[in-house]
Amino acid sequence: MANLNQMELQNLRHLIGDEQLSATKCGTYAQQTQDPQLKNFFNKSAQQAQQNAQKLEQFLQ
Repeated sequence: MANLNQMELQNLRHLIGDEQLSATKCGTYAQQTQDPQLKNFFNKSAQQAQQNAQKLEQFLQ
């Protein structure tokens, strides 16, 4: 882990949680819509948010 102070660590954890929540919500929206374009958009958004969360988690290692 990089030398993060407590505030930076807390902010990083919040960002990770926000990205995970976005991924979950977008996945739910993708399941609920019948429109193929919206389904594709939400699935891609969910995937991107999950990737962002994973990248942020690397700072905790």
